[in-house]
Amino acid sequence: MTKDDPGTTTGTADHQGPTPLLVLDVVGLTPQLLTHMPHLTALAEQGAQAPLSTVLPAVTCAAQSTFLTGTMPAEHGIVANGWYFRELGDVLLWRQHNGLVEGDKLWDAARRAHPGYTVANICWWYAMGADTDWTVTPRPVYYADGRKEPDCYTRPPALHDELTEKLGTFPLFHFWGPGADLVSSQWIIDATRHIIATRTPDLALCYLPHLDYDLQRYGPDDPRSHRAAADLDRALAPLLADARAEGRTVVALSEYGITRVSRPVDINRALRRAGLLEVHTQDGMEYLDPMASRAFAVADHQLAHIYVRRPEDLEAVRAALADLPGIDQLLDDEGKKAHHLDHPRSGELVAVAEKDAWFTYYYWLDDARAPDFAQLVEIHRKPGYDPVELFMDPEDPYVRLKAVSAVARKKLGLRYRMAVVPLDPSPIRGSHGRLPESDDEGPLILCSTPHTFTDRVRATEVKSLLLQLAGLH
Repeated sequence: MTKDDPGTTTGTADHQGPTPLLVLDVVGLTPQLLTHMPHLTALAEQGAQAPLSTVLPAVTCAAQSTFLTGTMPAEHGIVANGWYFRELGDVLLWRQHNGLVEGDKLWDAARRAHPGYTVANICWWYAMGADTDWTVTPRPVYYADGRKEPDCYTRPPALHDELTEKLGTFPLFHFWGPGADLVSSQWIIDATRHIIATRTPDLALCYLPHLDYDLQRYGPDDPRSHRAAADLDRALAPLLADARAEGRTVVALSEYGITRVSRPVDINRALRRAGLLEVHTQDGMEYLDPMASRAFAVADHQLAHIYVRRPEDLEAVRAALADLPGIDQLLDDEGKKAHHLDHPRSGELVAVAEKDAWFTYYYWLDDARAPDFAQLVEIHRKPGYDPVELFMDPEDPYVRLKAVSAVARKKLGLRYRMAVVPLDPSPIRGSHGRLPESDDEGPLILCSTPHTFTDRVRATEVKSLLLQLAGLH
């Protein structure tokens, strides 16, 4: 059997070498939500469960990079889901190249212990360019006429058409945006089942984002969020059954817990009012000018990296933010070092929100001057994270008609603009990024193998734990 040809597989009874693993990243999973997930609860009861100490910021890219390298953001360099690339003069979020993650990856260590160790990565972040055997990651088609169509990137390339024929096109608009729902996680689950059945990788990484959506929309204690947990658990049942039948060890973990919030914090507007943030204007729209600004923030949930161009402006930045409600901490060099966030990619200062608050990226002072991308699902153009993309504008009575019209233009092959995202951040009810204040609202780790752990597991220990479970450590 070659990596490009599924060939003939053998059962676990004939399996020689490492113990096969399935690692599920169940985004937002906490002990509170686990009570609504009977299949994962049974896995924990028959195996093991422990609190998982995460990293600051407790966000996807930083936490996953720590799981896979065994190091903190100060070492692997993923200081958030995006940051200011000083050498480019641009804020970039959700990059996909694995080369951004510094350090020794889990699969590198596994292959030193067992040459030929195989890995499938189904939608964990920084998948592109990684030295894995099979890769699937969201990747739209950007047509020359400006249209964006759902699709994914795979390696090897032939896997793309194989998955599309079996499962349909990757449901990008169910993966993020107002339409984000279980459909995307279901596709990822089905892709994982197919790859395990046809390729039998030693390690299968599976990313399940479903809990992220309603928990941010409605908060973790809302019945709709509890229903989302039950729905995901039900969708997971066949994959868990496959793993059990194969004798594959299952590890389920989460990067963070989502807590209830009620206060958006407009950190960039405070910096602009203080004369520290600059914009440039085109066609009546204002765009952040990071290269000219004395200071600006890259907002990422409950954490914001503040980039200060000159050291002499640090005190002015502190003064501008001193009375801004919703900021819990403002980390300087010593504070960043204490939280293992002292990497050159980090801002000169790092703001951490209070528990019930989160940071917007908004920098304009008049909504009439907002850039056109502000009302679009545009994760790569916005200079900060925008959870409001999960909503359609409730103030626009024609919002659904606009969406239908845009879809019609799309089907005709015409340019379209899905301007449906509100500019009001107040609907957001859940966020993350701070370190949790209790284990009940923090991430956790489960394992199908009994007595795997009896006490808290640190994020930096996940890599060595997986090597141990595989029999390679």
